[in-house]
Amino acid sequence: MSRMIFVNLPVTDLKGSMAFYEAVGATNEPKFTNEAAAMMRFSEEVNVMLLTHDFWRTFTSKDIPDAHKSAQVLLCLSCESPEAVDAQVEAAKSAGGVADPTPKQDMGGMMYGRSFEDPDGHIWEVMWMDSGAAEQGASAFEETHPQPQPVA
Repeated sequence: MSRMIFVNLPVTDLKGSMAFYEAVGATNEPKFTNEAAAMMRFSEEVNVMLLTHDFWRTFTSKDIPDAHKSAQVLLCLSCESPEAVDAQVEAAKSAGGVADPTPKQDMGGMMYGRSFEDPDGHIWEVMWMDSGAAEQGASAFEETHPQPQPVA
């Protein structure tokens, strides 16, 4: 059995968040969806659990940060082409998300990435990488593209 990932996200509007994630390509798994949580599946291995704030609090006593004001993680999904990256960001924007809250990445045909924010402020990067460049590893990128500087 392949390992799976379940990204748990606190959301303020479960139904609205479900609609948003469906718009960006996830499908709902009704077997693990109720009034407190919804499982949204990007693939057999990649799943997002949308949790109401009340349900989230049953897992941890830590405060739920306002993801519109702070970022703790940047989540990233791969796409099959640069055009698919653009399409997913545009779908997110059309569904009420924010397009490109982080800098676009265009590494001359080796890698291309953009990002979107969901309605709760969680940042998702979507990227495409040339398979040949991926085989070479980071050195393929370092040779032609200097390390990006921090966003001010």
